[in-house]
Amino acid sequence: MADFLGMMKQAAQLQSKMQEMQEQLANVEVDGISGGGLVAVRMTAKMDVKGIKIDPSLMKPEEREVLEDLLVTAMGDARRKAEAAMQEKMQALTGGLGLPPGLFGQ
Repeated sequence: MADFLGMMKQAAQLQSKMQEMQEQLANVEVDGISGGGLVAVRMTAKMDVKGIKIDPSLMKPEEREVLEDLLVTAMGDARRKAEAAMQEKMQALTGGLGLPPGLFGQ
């Protein structure tokens, strides 16, 4: 019974820490870059896009397709970095709890 109570306490601690981590993830921002810096996307680790910067040289009608491709690439780069930041936070959160590897996508 003591093990069960200990597990319940640990689960409650994890839930509290998960909530705290979710709040922190909203403040972690990453930049996705493409075209050697011609396009940049700023995103939180919760995948909320905060801003996009486009070099003025791409603001020509004939460069529309290039710009579209660069935006997609920058968004993907930002998403990968946001996911890595989230994994890092999750690892820090669950590292000391003795949980089995892979439980939370680690």
